[in-house]
Amino acid sequence: MNSSQRSKILAVLAAFLTGGLTLIAVLWFALPTQVTQPSSVGGPFNLTDQTGRAVTDQDFKGKPFIVFFGFTNCPDICPTTLFELSEVFERLGPDAEKIRALFVSVDPERDTPAKLKDYLSSFHPRISGLTGTSEQISAIEKEYRVYAKKVPLKDGDYTMDHTAVIYLMDKNGRFIAPFNLKRSADEAAVDLRRRL
Repeated sequence: MNSSQRSKILAVLAAFLTGGLTLIAVLWFALPTQVTQPSSVGGPFNLTDQTGRAVTDQDFKGKPFIVFFGFTNCPDICPTTLFELSEVFERLGPDAEKIRALFVSVDPERDTPAKLKDYLSSFHPRISGLTGTSEQISAIEKEYRVYAKKVPLKDGDYTMDHTAVIYLMDKNGRFIAPFNLKRSADEAAVDLRRRL
């Protein structure tokens, strides 16, 4: 390779490098460094709690709250999640009064307020059960981007396939992040206490 060929190769490499650095600089200054739009997760709802009282999203604003979708006939994920949430609330001690958890049924056909009340008696009292008509449940599922589907079983009964995300909402009802229970209750409580 002679010096003329080396010069051409170096010139091409220099041009490529300059172009790449220019592109990086443009992207660095042109792209936003944080999300400026509010999250599209969450929104208004009209439901009935486990005591039979009509509630809306406005009843839970003013304090952070957690939302979890499930159903009382759930064999494993729902009771496990509610148990783990109860453990976190226990670790919070008096600070548990500063937050609520909402267990929203995706099975309104079977989950009456009375059934929710009986089911939730095994868990922390800061966890409220919410149910409603099929239309009301469909509306909140849409607001929270929740997937839920009835799955027939061989014996003529059915189960529910559903999203198992735990939604952490701020005091204004805006979505903060999924709440992670795949850690110790103490660690989860420390994280939650920072948001109170």
